[in-house]
Amino acid sequence: MVGKPRIGLLPLYLKLYDEAVPETRAAFTPFIARIVKGFEGQGVEVVAANVCRVEAEFRQAVAAFGEADVDLIVSVHLAYSPSLESVDALAECGRPILMLDTTMDLDFGQSVDPKRIMFNHGIHGVQDLASMLRRRGKAYRIVAGHVDDPRLFDRATSEVRGASGARALRSTRALRIGNSFSGMGDFAVEETVLRDVLGIRVDQVSTDALAGHVAKVTDAEVTEECRADRERFDVDVSDTVHARSVRVGLGLRRLLDEGGYDAFSMNFLAFDSADGPVNAVPFLEASKAMARGLGYAGEGDVLTASLVGALNRAFGRTTFTEIFCPDWKGGAIFLSHMGEVNPEVAAARPCVREKDFPYTPAHNPAVLACAPTPGPAVFVNLAPGPGNTFGLIASRVDVLEDTDNPTMRNVVRAWIRPTCPLDRFLEAYSMHGGTHHSALVMGDGLEGVRAFAAYAGLDCTEIPE
Repeated sequence: MVGKPRIGLLPLYLKLYDEAVPETRAAFTPFIARIVKGFEGQGVEVVAANVCRVEAEFRQAVAAFGEADVDLIVSVHLAYSPSLESVDALAECGRPILMLDTTMDLDFGQSVDPKRIMFNHGIHGVQDLASMLRRRGKAYRIVAGHVDDPRLFDRATSEVRGASGARALRSTRALRIGNSFSGMGDFAVEETVLRDVLGIRVDQVSTDALAGHVAKVTDAEVTEECRADRERFDVDVSDTVHARSVRVGLGLRRLLDEGGYDAFSMNFLAFDSADGPVNAVPFLEASKAMARGLGYAGEGDVLTASLVGALNRAFGRTTFTEIFCPDWKGGAIFLSHMGEVNPEVAAARPCVREKDFPYTPAHNPAVLACAPTPGPAVFVNLAPGPGNTFGLIASRVDVLEDTDNPTMRNVVRAWIRPTCPLDRFLEAYSMHGGTHHSALVMGDGLEGVRAFAAYAGLDCTEIPE
């Protein structure tokens, strides 16, 4: 489920022009409208400031953007605007900056009318402000192109969504149910480090805390949820198994909603009883939660769960996954997990099936099984590094067509092919410390993932390098 990011659009102008040629300003109104329309057409909410010329106006606009809770400030120079009028307000604000370097006219060749200079010279205002922001140590990014080129807004929207995702990551409230899986070290990070370095706050509860929420679920709610499942999925499971999983899942949903959590993880070994309200692992609800935009990862991994949630809300169609097996012959990688997948990525109608669960005395759960839509995707990992650092690993991949092997149809599955030889991919991935839990973002969204890393303050390693 893609969130709707919000930008603050900041038009910059020169007070001298209002004094010398006051009639000129009106010509920029349709230009601003074209920019607003370009963003809105990409699903971005725009909070547009009045045209700003002097320091007081810039400070007022930036304050209004703060009150509107924008994810990103997008500046556009209508004409030259002296940087010292705006740089203090922008350098001191708590929002990232994207400079949209664009102009009214597509053609400014040798036959141009000199009168058009007035309407197309904002570029040196961009250069003035960018230079000053850099000197002030304020991070900024730039997207350049003509206002009517769809690629401009494709790229700018990737930036906006990246900024929105970075903000979501750094404000994540995550829940862990049970302890992290004993012995798994790659994603194990002290909660104080997650909070202090990435802004992720973690709560941990036992299944006893979940039991109270499950006990409040009514039979009518279970019946309605089962009916809704039959509309969305192919339900190939007994009513008993289905209802049991749905009941525990609705209790989990209450816990997540009441706690305001953005992401969660659970250790399936913590679900260790067939008695009482919590008598099955709520894998089915984990899948549904990702479809609602939450983050999820298995085995107590709140780090990857937070990554999945941030990418899911920013870009949509993102699922938790895990590299399982290399296909050396086919140059591909088999992805899977026990029973958790975002149904929004599915190529065909997902199936609800019963899964054998021999790991604890808990009952067999219902799980979703499907394969993702073939085509481009981005494989993303958030890797802890030395000295409490973190880095992002990203790679364009091709999701392959689903299998026609009937014995695999009831399994969470995907085959992906990296854009470099498989051996090189696997070598580079582990040389950069990639963990065994990751996210798969559907679509050719590498540019947005790059922006996400930049706005989140994460070094981004791309494979192939």
